[in-house]
Amino acid sequence: MSFPRGAGILLHPTSLPSRGGIGDFGPAAYRFVDFLTSARQGLWQVLPLGPIGYGNSPYSSTSAFAGNPLLISLERLAERGWIDPARLERLQAGSGPVEYDQVFAQKMPLLFEAARNFLRTASSDNIRRFQEFRQANAWWLEDFVLFDALRAQHELKSWNQWAHELACREPSALEEARAELADDVQIRSALQFAFYEQWRALRRYCAERAIRIAGDVAIFVNHDSADVWAHRELFRLNGKLEPEVVAGVPPDSFSKTGQRWGSPLYRWDAMKASGYAWWIQRLRWATQNCDYIRLDHFRGFDQFWEIPASEATAVNGRWVDGPRDDLFVKVREALGGLPFFAEDLGYITPEVHALRDRLQIPGMAVLQFAFGDEGAHIYLPHRAAEKVMYTGTHDNDTTVGWWHSGATEYERHNAEAYLGRCDDGAHWGFIRAAQCSPAALSIVPLQDVLGLGSDARMNTPSVYGGNWRWRFDSDRLSGDLAAKLAKLAEVSDRLPKPFAEPTEDSFSA
Repeated sequence: MSFPRGAGILLHPTSLPSRGGIGDFGPAAYRFVDFLTSARQGLWQVLPLGPIGYGNSPYSSTSAFAGNPLLISLERLAERGWIDPARLERLQAGSGPVEYDQVFAQKMPLLFEAARNFLRTASSDNIRRFQEFRQANAWWLEDFVLFDALRAQHELKSWNQWAHELACREPSALEEARAELADDVQIRSALQFAFYEQWRALRRYCAERAIRIAGDVAIFVNHDSADVWAHRELFRLNGKLEPEVVAGVPPDSFSKTGQRWGSPLYRWDAMKASGYAWWIQRLRWATQNCDYIRLDHFRGFDQFWEIPASEATAVNGRWVDGPRDDLFVKVREALGGLPFFAEDLGYITPEVHALRDRLQIPGMAVLQFAFGDEGAHIYLPHRAAEKVMYTGTHDNDTTVGWWHSGATEYERHNAEAYLGRCDDGAHWGFIRAAQCSPAALSIVPLQDVLGLGSDARMNTPSVYGGNWRWRFDSDRLSGDLAAKLAKLAEVSDRLPKPFAEPTEDSFSA
């Protein structure tokens, strides 16, 4: 798919300076969209929006379909009568790093209180809309909310450590659990309703300002997830319902021992036998909730790194063939198109490039990678016509941090030769080069727009702890900064392209 030429900013909603210690879909999100509008940016890229699991990573979610309840704005719930505004007074304003333990302890009880209030006092019209949401989304919602309630009942133990009859989803055990946990399941359903109501409203606000949302789909899913629990036949599990092999990548520039993600690998033969139904549902859901989709670890669709679950690192693995064209042919038939771009960074074989080219899915170019040896020149802006151009990603250091402590002298000299003198900072040289490239989409992490250092890094791959915590100070989004971005968007022909008139169905949950 070819994208209209545009510019955008990468910012996960958790990084917004919302009240309550974590970013959400409340007032701060709308102020950020207003900044994008004044800066003439036509794209907002987010990371996966699912409920977070291991390590608080958005790429390690307990569901491929549910929303992260921590992103629900309590302020917007209060505006709609779900909760007394006075109950929110103890929620701190500010923009410090996300302290997940504190956020869970403070925010989740208030969200549950709001959901109980809604179920008890909502108008008949609102209850009708809630019931319609449950019916329309029962295909994923029923499994998720029961899984979520059972997981809480079992003190967050992995589902394969539950009683055998629950782990194996014996019908009588599930029926008994649904009866026992009926109130809890109802509350968790109401929270998913609130999540998608708020996300749909925020998307409409963006669309009215010609701002598209780029979402992100991780190729693998967490073992401790509703998806693996409900579809065990699609994953490579052993007799103890543990992964027999897990996903990751071999040693690379990020890690000498590779990255052992721990996610179970798919039974692609079973996926194919079902017509790839689960994947079609997943990608259809993604395209219903975002305008464009970044496919994380695209290489895994051609070949994936298979690691025995007994291995502590990713060193001792092997490449195994993935579904390749077969999956995407079925997805295109079902969806009518492929509004995707591929994360194809790192060591990528000619076969992966050929697959991407056959599917006509753009890849990615990251400017921080472009100034090493000659092989790195594939990431230079003038070679990015078939790519989505980034200064850096959520896995990179910020450009300022990289320039001062990550780049070699050789890389800095090459960058200076290519970019010229940058009196306003190396990050602006990178931004201008990305925006003026032939790439259809140019996307810049907000950290680079703000010129922040390494302390604003979002994630360090293969390092556990300390990630996904960064939040920005709203005072940094000045009118002068918006004007500078707007002028650059204008002269690089990246002004936002209006949508066709959006309908209510365009943003239905």
